[in-house]
Amino acid sequence: MFLLRPRDGGWVVDGTVGMGGHSERLMESGDGRTRLLGVDADGEALRRAGVRLARFGDRIVLRHGSFRSLGSIAAEAGITAAAAILLDLGMSSYQLGESGRGFSFQNDEELDMRFDPSTGPTAADLLNRLPVEELARIIFEYGEERHARRIARGIDDRRQRAPLARTADLVGVVKGAVPRAAWPRRLHVATRTFQALRIAVNDEMQALAEALPQAAALLAPGGRFGVISFHSGEDRIVKRSFRMLSQEGGYMDLEPAPIEATADEILENPRARSAKLRVLERVAA
Repeated sequence: MFLLRPRDGGWVVDGTVGMGGHSERLMESGDGRTRLLGVDADGEALRRAGVRLARFGDRIVLRHGSFRSLGSIAAEAGITAAAAILLDLGMSSYQLGESGRGFSFQNDEELDMRFDPSTGPTAADLLNRLPVEELARIIFEYGEERHARRIARGIDDRRQRAPLARTADLVGVVKGAVPRAAWPRRLHVATRTFQALRIAVNDEMQALAEALPQAAALLAPGGRFGVISFHSGEDRIVKRSFRMLSQEGGYMDLEPAPIEATADEILENPRARSAKLRVLERVAA
């Protein structure tokens, strides 16, 4: 978080506050005048972040919502300019291990996968009603799964007999659809399918595309906007957006290539292996 540290107070906006880890570090790197707006679609994660950040008192403002509405959420909080903005597009340990919403195949849970369980279709809804061609597209495009068509046909065969309702149902379909010799060595065979379905359920790519210009417009001169992505499609969206903003003027892409985790960081947190950080700076009003 060194590149995003607020140097002269002001507002920090964490559009994916999650469990509050990044927000805590950003507040610690600022001074007594630094304030933080934390936004998250997951209400339970937001509650836990509130407990973690309670020591900062009224300098913390938390709001339930999607970062695709970052501009309006900031405006409602009275924020017109931010010294630093962060979007971390990764999953939290709470969501994977404790939420019970089927983000992980490690436990047999309901196929929900919504960040905000109060709105929108669930993963089971999509699996049981989307055409085979659309399922194949989602699994291939968002999961980069080369056996997407076989998996989509397997889902269709299964739902003809009984609806898919739990993570074990989907894992069983994937295992049956992908030839055993083609199973990845370092990944669970269902990893890419679960990732693709989660992205589709939460409309993550479109939400990111909508959020990027809003966040850039919210930056104060000298302010920095960082995005941590874990998917090549996400990184392409960020790269194109930052490049376009830099070419139009008033912004500068700080690094031509994304910053990746060090060997020590990967050792401490294996999920950081695929993380890519890009940082945009506003250089003019």
